[in-house]
Amino acid sequence: MRRRDGPRPEVLLALCGAGFLLLNFPLLLIWDQPLTVLGLPLLPVALFVIWAGLIAALAWVSAPRAGRGAKEPPDAGERDG
Repeated sequence: MRRRDGPRPEVLLALCGAGFLLLNFPLLLIWDQPLTVLGLPLLPVALFVIWAGLIAALAWVSAPRAGRGAKEPPDAGERDG
């Protein structure tokens, strides 16, 4: 059986579910207020922050880690010859 690199399917499913819930209509009403952030309306700023947070979370879980079986390059001193 082939070993799969990358995040587990459960983690990807959880991120997909979180994105669906955070970007869905009922929770978007929280951000639909007549407020501004640095002169920008709150709703577009919140959408961008949520979107960027989901991308950052996906990048974080997709990054190879030494403890998860990541292959490290051999040291230069260990070469033959």
